[in-house]
Amino acid sequence: MKEKILIADDEEDILTMLKDYFEINDYEVFAVSCGEDAIKKISVNPDIILLDISMPDTDGIEVCKKIRNSVSCPIIFLTARTEENDKITGFGCGADDYVVKPFSFDELGARVKAHLRRENRKIFSHNIKFSNGISVDYNEKCLYIGNTPVYFAKKEFEIIEFLSRNPGQIFDKETIYEKIWGFDSEGDNSVITEHIRRIRSKINYYGINNIIETVWGVGYKWKK
Repeated sequence: MKEKILIADDEEDILTMLKDYFEINDYEVFAVSCGEDAIKKISVNPDIILLDISMPDTDGIEVCKKIRNSVSCPIIFLTARTEENDKITGFGCGADDYVVKPFSFDELGARVKAHLRRENRKIFSHNIKFSNGISVDYNEKCLYIGNTPVYFAKKEFEIIEFLSRNPGQIFDKETIYEKIWGFDSEGDNSVITEHIRRIRSKINYYGINNIIETVWGVGYKWKK
């Protein structure tokens, strides 16, 4: 079965070339030219999304915010923006990668393959129980406190998965960033701090503290 890729870009020439490139490389391609159409096309359950940031009606950032909690597939931003704050904003709203225009089609294709390989490697294991009534279901991509499900954005859950699979082991922000976003991603590992804050906030709501512990001057660890 072909892997499905959704591409949203308002530049007609780029959209056509991307569609042709990925169809030649045996993907099932869904191409749209605006943010609202991208949101509607989520119903096809794409395996990966290429999303231009600068679209006229609903930009890529807003599209990502609207769909991130309902899709778990990788999202790669395509953009001419190069400011660091733009990248942090993009990663903060749930993007997985950031490709700056103009780009090499072969490099973009390699990144798409890398993200899909990582997604396929995650289809293993099932459920692990921890202290304080916490359990993590890796297939459902959900953390449970007792019988209550607590849902997270894609990158938040990936951090939970990485840390919880290595309980008691300390990881610095650079290592976490590389494991979650990949070595070839463009961004700033400071986004890890914000993601950890969000994860803790959602868990703390249920009266459970310090499941992710800060080891000052070193990094973070999942409490055994």
